Amino acid sequence: MLKEQVVNKLNQQINQEFYSSNLYLQMSSWCAHKGLEGSAKFLKSHAAEEMRHMQRLFDYVTECGAIAKLGEIKEPPTEFESIVTIFQQTYEHEILITSNINDLVHVAFEMQDYSTFNFLQWYVAEQHEEEKLFKSILDKINIIGTEGRRGLYPIDQVIGNLDGGSVPD
Repeated sequence: MLKEQVVNKLNQQINQEFYSSNLYLQMSSWCAHKGLEGSAKFLKSHAAEEMRHMQRLFDYVTECGAIAKLGEIKEPPTEFESIVTIFQQTYEHEILITSNINDLVHVAFEMQDYSTFNFLQWYVAEQHEEEKLFKSILDKINIIGTEGRRGLYPIDQVIGNLDGGSVPD
């Protein structure tokens, strides 16, 4: 049986993952609107991955005999300055998610809920991969550059060829 404090934190994370999915899906739409089909495809795939993260947490809470609670999900922004802005925001968002996961892991440990602590280790490792992925995309954007829109096509091609979980060379 999960303790109330752990259930509350898990439910907060469920809703944060739901927001992440919506954010990346909205970013995908912006990219598609701007003709950045590779980036749109990548972000749409990543939105689906975030939804799977949410569902995994949802299932865990339910399997443990608690009620998973979906709360109000904040509307994501619809306008972005540039592709650089999008991937800077995704990187910063993933840092926030890492912090939230770390807080959740800490609560599970302090509450001596070792089953939840163990379950959350997958998320700890996943967040390391997420931060690494989005940092590498920013690095590629900085290398290629976006001056005069000449860099947008190769950037979009690189991002479009990414598997949601792999890091570009």
